[in-house]
Amino acid sequence: MLIGELSRRTGVSERLLRYYERMALIHSERRANGYREYDEGTVETVRRIRALLAAGLPTRVIRQVLPCAFDEATLRPCPGVLTSLRDQLNVLDRRAADLQAARSLLRRTIAATEGAAGQDPEPDAGTSAPR
Repeated sequence: MLIGELSRRTGVSERLLRYYERMALIHSERRANGYREYDEGTVETVRRIRALLAAGLPTRVIRQVLPCAFDEATLRPCPGVLTSLRDQLNVLDRRAADLQAARSLLRRTIAATEGAAGQDPEPDAGTSAPR
């Protein structure tokens, strides 16, 4: 299938598909006219890439994980992958802790500011996250 068809079937832009190819996440053959041609399995590979990106994995780790993935939930053992996944989980845990600390500081600052001004809390514009 050509890149336009792959884009249509996966919902991923052609530009992003070319990026995935440059990063060695997907592969194509070249036709005589220079057009990229992808095999049917590339549709599922792109879906796996999108799921792994949504899980917070960078493309360098995804490049390691893809050869080990049977589907979105099943991995077979591959050298170095478990270490990379654990490292990435640690990165996400640190980010989550940093975000929680920032939220806490913001809540305290809002409460202190409201208390100092003697104001009632501003009406919620519907954009706050659950507490």
